[in-house]
Amino acid sequence: MKKTYDYFLCDVFTDIAFGGNALAVFPKADGLSGEQMQKIAREFNFSESAFVFEPEGEGDKKVRIFTPTREVPFAGHPNVGTAFVLAESGVIDLQGGRATVVFEELAGLVSVDLMRHDNGMLEAKVRAPEQLSLGEALPVERIAEAVSLSTYDICVEHHQPQVISVGLPFLCARVSNLPALQRARPNVAAIEQLESDGIVADIHLYTHLQEENTLQARMFAPLDGVPEDPATGSANAALAGLLAHLQPADSGHFEWSIKQGMEMHKPSLIKATAVKQANSVTEITIAGTSVMLSEGRFFIE
Repeated sequence: MKKTYDYFLCDVFTDIAFGGNALAVFPKADGLSGEQMQKIAREFNFSESAFVFEPEGEGDKKVRIFTPTREVPFAGHPNVGTAFVLAESGVIDLQGGRATVVFEELAGLVSVDLMRHDNGMLEAKVRAPEQLSLGEALPVERIAEAVSLSTYDICVEHHQPQVISVGLPFLCARVSNLPALQRARPNVAAIEQLESDGIVADIHLYTHLQEENTLQARMFAPLDGVPEDPATGSANAALAGLLAHLQPADSGHFEWSIKQGMEMHKPSLIKATAVKQANSVTEITIAGTSVMLSEGRFFIE
């Protein structure tokens, strides 16, 4: 006998339909196996799909997140979008237009603050579940080859290409300017070689724009079934932590607006913040609004 599972589709990190990063959310996924969730995620073929369960510990809900090829411990836009869907569908009660929900995920407890703006848009702010970790640096030649750029396009004035994470690792590099960022293309053979060598193969590129504290980014994860991602909260959260770490001040509160998805015609805007105290990055958040697109149901044997 088939069982019915309702789902919602939304676009995340945008205030317009068909912008941002698409997400499928199953608000009542109890009964689905890991294999079934992976098949559903592959069927949608979004960057990620999110499945909500009753909590097992200290959280309000348990959330599992799947790319088309694997389960991941944490991701940004599924947390923003899942909190948005649960609030808009009445599962989360907004008291005075605000609420906080805690999700149990493989990376740990993830806290999300919700706030309704005067224009009716609902913003979700996600606290990274882990502190910033800085992994190995990579030779410029290898990152340049992986994204089909010249070594001169990779900027190393502030930091080498290196692995960064706040729950999900990415290989991060700064490129010299916007035209270089726009020229980048994933070189799958070179990316497969990175993975074969035990190096994180999800690549996050960014550059600084002329507007103050404004960045533009791109993220390539072809080995995860995501040739390019229009908005990557987990990567940009780690990037915010890295940039705060590099600030000369030993303490402070830092903010960035990060554009992504422009080359895909899926414009996204991510607000990122980081707090630094005594030369240590102590808190990182990413925030954005979402737009509901549709709802439907799956029929599972």
